[in-house]
Amino acid sequence: MASMLLTSLRSSPLTSVQAAQFAARSLSTSVHLQAQAKSKKTLAKPGVKNIVLVEGVRTPFLQSGTTYADLMPHDLARAALQTGLPKDAVDYIVYGTVIQEVKTSNVAREAALGAGFSDKTPAHTVTMACISSNQAMTTAVGLIAAGQCDAVVAGGVEFMSDVPIRHSRKMRKTMLSLNKAKTLGARLSLLGSIRLAHLAPELPAVAEFSTAETMGHSADRLAAAFGVSRLEQDEFALRSHTLAKKAQDSGLLSDVVGFKVPGKDIVSKDNGIRPSTMEQMAKLKPAFIKPHGTVTAANSSFLTDGASAVLIMSEEKALAMGYKPKAYLRPTYATPKVLEKSGLTLNDIDVFEFHEAFAGQIMANLKAMESDWFAQTYMGRKTKVGAPPMEKFNTWGGSLSLGHPFAATGCRLVTTVAHRLQKEGGQYGLVAACAAGGQGHAMVIEAYPQ
Repeated sequence: MASMLLTSLRSSPLTSVQAAQFAARSLSTSVHLQAQAKSKKTLAKPGVKNIVLVEGVRTPFLQSGTTYADLMPHDLARAALQTGLPKDAVDYIVYGTVIQEVKTSNVAREAALGAGFSDKTPAHTVTMACISSNQAMTTAVGLIAAGQCDAVVAGGVEFMSDVPIRHSRKMRKTMLSLNKAKTLGARLSLLGSIRLAHLAPELPAVAEFSTAETMGHSADRLAAAFGVSRLEQDEFALRSHTLAKKAQDSGLLSDVVGFKVPGKDIVSKDNGIRPSTMEQMAKLKPAFIKPHGTVTAANSSFLTDGASAVLIMSEEKALAMGYKPKAYLRPTYATPKVLEKSGLTLNDIDVFEFHEAFAGQIMANLKAMESDWFAQTYMGRKTKVGAPPMEKFNTWGGSLSLGHPFAATGCRLVTTVAHRLQKEGGQYGLVAACAAGGQGHAMVIEAYPQ
């Protein structure tokens, strides 16, 4: 998202920032007031098929290099695909991933087979940076709306503990040539051409190909452009960890399913939730732009291993099979657009769940969206959109504290909205997330009548 806003400042009209426009107005760590159920119109339309979220689960999100370190991505995805639904009732599986394991390039298929789904159930993998599972869910909704499917499992997985590290381009070319060499002399000649520089590996980086800039650098520049202080970022990060810890201790993170790691104990909870103090956070040095940057390890989301999945069905099919849906899904690709299309305003939204890539990115979006000038100059709007009330915003923690397995975060956001609506008695929730390349996703979630 950092790059989204920076890109928007350089070009007009704005098309990318809209999906992640709101941020925290207050940095209080107090628990929000429980929402009262309100009498609102439903978004259901006559003659249009209703599509529902039946269930959502995820593995515990763990810091990379910890308990999951010896696994592979499809191992985590397979665990998340255990939906409890009879496997022959699933028509299609769509899974997202960002950094692909070359051995399982279609991780959706490998995970599905490993989880016991029929080889007759199609499965494909999508990638759209940090909104990969959002796109998987949108694809699922499209398949059902088009009448091709009645039940689709969508999800995402990311495994940062073992990212692909390649040989250099020169070394790869030499090795391919060796494979084609037909004589001993040709092979020896190629081997003799290898120099020390050939052995330097190509290390992966969380960077955009078109700009070669990492998300952390973008976030740092974005925070500076909008005058977001280090203090503001640390306060927001502390809020995220504090609320996540409270939600975890209260048993609110019910989408987390235990996972037995071979040779180790069962993992049952996220391990990146670590409330600190402002004093401790202030001691950390800038992580990206040194020495004057404001983005640190404490106010950034950390590299995470994890997988998530949701079961999406037509309402008719879900009820016929005896399931109680959690929510209706209404996806689109920009927050103002989804609100306007739904005929809703910010005041109608009871629950907000937005992806927290960096605290600086969230706070910069707050300042941008509270600006009439920004709305008029970059969004084509007459007035600002504004920010949601803090008591409704990411009140069970967010990506800064729970973790951010790139392709798995979207399903977590949607499932959390559904659970919060049930817990708090609200009717409408709004999900928004950003992605590298100046992209974003938004979705309105409507609570299923209890």
